[in-house]
Amino acid sequence: MGLYVIIAAAFVIMLLIITNIRIVPQSQAYVIERLGTYASTWQTGLHVKTPLIDKMANHVSLKEKVLDFPPQPVITKDNVTMKIDTVVYMQITDPKLYTYGVENPLLAIENLTATTLRNIIGELDLDATLTSRDVINTKMRSILDEATDPWGIKVNRVEVKNIVPPEAIREAMEKQMRAERERREKILIAEGQKQSEILVAEGKKQSMILQAEAEKESTILRAQAEKEAQVQRAQGEAEAIREVQQATAEGLKMIKDANIDANVIKLRSLETMEKASNGQATKIIVPADFQNLAGVVSAISAIAKK
Repeated sequence: MGLYVIIAAAFVIMLLIITNIRIVPQSQAYVIERLGTYASTWQTGLHVKTPLIDKMANHVSLKEKVLDFPPQPVITKDNVTMKIDTVVYMQITDPKLYTYGVENPLLAIENLTATTLRNIIGELDLDATLTSRDVINTKMRSILDEATDPWGIKVNRVEVKNIVPPEAIREAMEKQMRAERERREKILIAEGQKQSEILVAEGKKQSMILQAEAEKESTILRAQAEKEAQVQRAQGEAEAIREVQQATAEGLKMIKDANIDANVIKLRSLETMEKASNGQATKIIVPADFQNLAGVVSAISAIAKK
């Protein structure tokens, strides 16, 4: 009989030991109470609690949690009522404070988020609310992180998920957006026409410049050609004069070499005067002395001009 009692007692002791062995997994923590008082926090690993004395008060996950709260009605500075829903990313950093800091921590965070959001939006008007999400997120994260620190909670990030203005405001915003798009379209069309006219004007300008340059080049080439022609004509006339002078000099030399007397020279002079008169002179006066032959030739030329 005594043997059975010992076996039964040993079995009960082994059962108590086995049932009080706990293995804490990664990113988990157990809060242990001893006789109703906080005793310790079990981290990752193997732990054994004292039977009938120690009790696991809370099982806490240390992973980051995402709290998606329903839309909250808020009123802006210019008295526009809208609904805004937020997403809070939080993480438990102290299991003891999380267990004993506040009753129902998640509900407390939800209510704190709603009141903080109303306070922030109440300082902004409608346009600022719609365009200042980053400002709202930063302010809410700072306020919530400071408020939840005594609860062993760290708020890592707060995001405004949706902002839903009233129906009338949405319709007015849509009309404004359509008007803005139409205005931009007209501006783009006007800018396109302006650029087109500028390009056409630039093309005409370039064409006129090129035409003027071409005319200038043509004028310069014509002037150069005329100058070259004048130079050639002058050279030709100079060459002709040189040849005439040379022929005259050779003729005089030949006359001198031939020993032609004065009578022959006078006869040639008369023939020359006859040719000068071109047959139009009615009278030719020949002085006895041919010394004034130049005066006679001039008189005959004057008669011929008449």
